[in-house]
Amino acid sequence: MESGVDGPKRRKRRPPARAGADRTRAGAGEGRGPFAAPVDPPAPGEHADAQGPERSRTERRNQEARLALAPLAPGERPRPLLAAIAVAGLLGAGNLIAYAAGARIAGHHPGAGVLAFTAVMALLSGGMWARRYLAVLAFEALLAVTVIFFSLFLVEASNLEGVLLCVGVIAGGGWLFWKLVRVMGRLSAPRQSSS
Repeated sequence: MESGVDGPKRRKRRPPARAGADRTRAGAGEGRGPFAAPVDPPAPGEHADAQGPERSRTERRNQEARLALAPLAPGERPRPLLAAIAVAGLLGAGNLIAYAAGARIAGHHPGAGVLAFTAVMALLSGGMWARRYLAVLAFEALLAVTVIFFSLFLVEASNLEGVLLCVGVIAGGGWLFWKLVRVMGRLSAPRQSSS
């Protein structure tokens, strides 16, 4: 029974699915709309049809990139790693020398925090020399924070020297950060067996 234009309409109810219905048809989503999920999930290692090609292409690219990374040879230290060791060592040493010389910040002699920074730089420098992955990762985090802070300082720079200092730190820190990413990949790359 149908009513007028403004009245409610009745819909036909679909009969319930039979127990022996074809699972392939149900899994394909026939009669349930174009966005229906398959009934049976794909087996492990198997991808759904809609995501399969993109996902496997991405995985292939990732695998090729991993295979292209040769692990560091014993005693090998690439130039970006040596640059990071030098930067950390110079920052720590310069900080310690300034503290010992009695340098003042805003008219006050800095406290023990300066010595803590020097110790952290010495630890990072030694860890990177020993080719420790976590030391390189920690130095990368410090580089990222430094680049972000100097980017904020660049907005507030009021003279040419301040602008040049900020741009120099951002450019140098960004370059070193980018180059250390590959070094970290080589540090974590599995060694090929000689057999």
